[in-house]
Amino acid sequence: MAERPGAPVGFGRPAPLPQTGWERLSELWWRDEQQQYPEETVNIAKSAFTAGVVGWLYGGLPAFISARKAFIESSRGEIFQNRADAVQSAHRAGLRSFIRYGWRWSWRVAAFATVFNVVSTSLSAYRDKTTISNFAAAGAFTGALFRMHLGLQGLAGGIVFGAAFGVPAGGLLMAMYGLAGETLQEKRSRERKELYEQRLAEWQSRLSMTEILGQTENNAQGKPEMERARELKSY
Repeated sequence: MAERPGAPVGFGRPAPLPQTGWERLSELWWRDEQQQYPEETVNIAKSAFTAGVVGWLYGGLPAFISARKAFIESSRGEIFQNRADAVQSAHRAGLRSFIRYGWRWSWRVAAFATVFNVVSTSLSAYRDKTTISNFAAAGAFTGALFRMHLGLQGLAGGIVFGAAFGVPAGGLLMAMYGLAGETLQEKRSRERKELYEQRLAEWQSRLSMTEILGQTENNAQGKPEMERARELKSY
C-alpha cells in the first residue's frame, strides 16, 4: 500500500473525485496526504484482530478446562511434592491445550472475518452503496472458499451457510448504520466531496492571486517603458 496516485501536488488542480467502481475500489488501499488509510480499511484490520481474539477464547477456554480436568482425573495415582506442584502441573496441561486449540480456532475465525469484510467492503465501494445483498454475497463467497476443498457438496453447503451468516450480520450492521445516520460509504462519499470542494476553492483562490500578481508585475514593468517613450518624444 502506498500514497494514492493523482493526489494534489504543489499548486496543481485537485484530483477529481473517483467516478468508476474500480477507482473507488482502488482508493481503499491507498493512503491519503496524512499517510492514513481509509476508515473502512482500518476497520478490516481491527475486525480481523478482534475475530482472532474471540476465536482463540472460543477454542482455547473449553480446551483448557477439559485438559485440566482430564489431567486431574488421570493423575490421581501419581505422587506430587505438594498441592502447589499438582495445581501447577494441571495448569500447564490446560495451558498447552489452550494454546493448541485456541490457535486452531483463532486463525480460522480471523481469516473468515477478514475475507468476509474485504469482500463486503469492496462490493460497497464498487457499487457506491451499502446493502444487505453485499453482505449476503460476501458470506456466500467466504463460505464457498472455506468449504471448496470438500467438493461440490461442500461448496454448495458453504454458499448456503455463508449467505445465512451474511444476511443477519449485514442486517445488524445496517441497523447500526441507521442509528448513526449514515453508512461508512455514505460518510466517505460526503467527506470526499467536502474535501474536494475545499481544495478546489483553495486552488481557485491561489490561481486568482497568481493572475493578479502577474498583472501587477506587468503593469510595473510597463511604466518605465512609457516614461522612456515620453522622454524620447520630448527630445
